[in-house]
Amino acid sequence: MAVHGTVAAGFEGVREEFAAFLEREENDPGAQLVVYRGGERVVDVWSAGVTGDALLGVFSSTKGAMALVCALLVQDGVLDLDRTVASYWPEFAAKGKGAITLREVLAHRAGVVGLDRGFTLEELADDRVIARLLAEQRPFWQPGQFFGYHGYVIGALVGEVIVRATGRTLQEWYEERIRAPYGLDLWLGLPESEEPRFLSTLPMLTTPEQQAEIDAAPYSKYSLGGIAFNEHAPDAVELQDFVNARLVRAKGQASCGGIGTARGLAGMYAAAAFGLNGDHPLLEPDTAAEFARVHSAGTDLVSDSVKQFGLGFNTITGNFDSVAAGAFGHSGAAGSLAFADPRQGYAYAYTRRRHAYPGGAALENVGLLWSVVRALG
Repeated sequence: MAVHGTVAAGFEGVREEFAAFLEREENDPGAQLVVYRGGERVVDVWSAGVTGDALLGVFSSTKGAMALVCALLVQDGVLDLDRTVASYWPEFAAKGKGAITLREVLAHRAGVVGLDRGFTLEELADDRVIARLLAEQRPFWQPGQFFGYHGYVIGALVGEVIVRATGRTLQEWYEERIRAPYGLDLWLGLPESEEPRFLSTLPMLTTPEQQAEIDAAPYSKYSLGGIAFNEHAPDAVELQDFVNARLVRAKGQASCGGIGTARGLAGMYAAAAFGLNGDHPLLEPDTAAEFARVHSAGTDLVSDSVKQFGLGFNTITGNFDSVAAGAFGHSGAAGSLAFADPRQGYAYAYTRRRHAYPGGAALENVGLLWSVVRALG
């Protein structure tokens, strides 16, 4: 399969690894890969199934934008990680949630992963509605004692704290402080004018062996995982189809409703860690370190698997040995992965249109990341 785009001198090996991955694929995944060395874009390649400026659903990679907004407001002194959520948002104290702190929410320790009855698509598309409904929801575990992925709702919880503290939405802060100043192609609320560039997410294709693995591991839709991913709701929408709904794209749901390109994702992390266009980095080193360090590690109660979380961000190093400690970013269901690695001096973003097996950061990221690290020397 053809590789399009450019790489800087010394990064030819990244292009070769990308081409080798595409050769192994029976179907074009519609992939984009962008790398910044410091504030310089050194890799910008894509497969034949997309273009470099095609807008794709980035799913939970959206959480990186959410976490970055929160980190900036903490850095500014507007938010305090160790204040209770209810001190900003009194209604949240209902059903035993009064002692939960903002730090615990960001570390996926709040226990408020979904609704007993589930959400409609219209509710799940709107962070303010999610927050209003979750204020009356009892936690699914003792807050602070355990952790579990708040996949669909963490952006709404953090976003409501931001609204109550500042009078402005997370999406408005993101647009003003991050997206617009750098012209980033990563949107929390896709304008109608940008819709022609959007390519819908395509369903996962599995081999017989992969499908057998899926079939061999069934779970109840009323399990914590089922509730967290809203699978118990009447007329539940498949996760891969979530961002295919225009309502979701328009609202810019801050947990997994972001739309963008690998250029936009990588540019956001380059701006956060290294600075773009001669600007200082958005995050001071102490802020970046605090949000990147591990706050939750062990068995995630939602996925029933071993995971690590920082504050809002994935720690990345828990899944990729090529990534240095202190890296911060997030992966997304269809296969996307985006982060900054301050110690090794680069920002990375990979997106794909076709949903990857088995979900989360696509497996090809392993080889792609090693090729980047080798190129950096």
